[in-house]
Amino acid sequence: MAAKPVEGRARVTAVRALIPDVLEADLAMVEPPALTFDAGQWLSIPFGPKIVRAYSIASSPRAPASLTLCADVAPDGIGSRWFRGLRPGDEVAFKGPLGGFVWSAGEARRPLLVAEEIGIVPVRAIVTELCARDPGRPLTLVYWARAAGWLVYDAELRALARARPAFAYHPIVRDGSAGIDRAEAAAPVVERLVTDVAGLVAYVAGGEATIARVREVLMAKGLERKAVKWEKFW
Repeated sequence: MAAKPVEGRARVTAVRALIPDVLEADLAMVEPPALTFDAGQWLSIPFGPKIVRAYSIASSPRAPASLTLCADVAPDGIGSRWFRGLRPGDEVAFKGPLGGFVWSAGEARRPLLVAEEIGIVPVRAIVTELCARDPGRPLTLVYWARAAGWLVYDAELRALARARPAFAYHPIVRDGSAGIDRAEAAAPVVERLVTDVAGLVAYVAGGEATIARVREVLMAKGLERKAVKWEKFW
């Protein structure tokens, strides 16, 4: 059963840049002392009356006393500026965990995960948890980015694929300046990889157009619409 969201506090212990526009922040839980959550969930950070921003939890639920958040700060909005300004010792108020883009413990279907750029954050958490919990389960990840540097967890995922033969990892890079539609970048790979949708469940995270295009490809192959779970980042 999913944990109920709480109003909590945590303290920043470290901030690092994976690339200039993608940052991670480590938080030590203060209240409660540990947060029960599912891989794929997120925290809501308040910035004033009716102004909140959501940040996916990048770390494992197996370490509930410390969390890692990851964000694309390129948009330079209120949330981006806040994240860029975080320093060790800062206190962070939040509500969470929130979100239903999670892997159910009783799920028997084989998973296909598709991530577009910063959409990798909840997907990476799910992949890491699945590989730890059930290392022999067949698991496929398609991860798209505009350039190799934006595949921010690429080295980690390649290492995981080498250690877990049941995990098939497919990174894709497309140069957006070449006029390739973002929504079309991952779809051809999904089309090629999925030859049978029987017993399949898909998790897609990224932009709305990519989610819609991947869902369209899978449904054309016979997958039910409700078998495509999604998390929209823009």
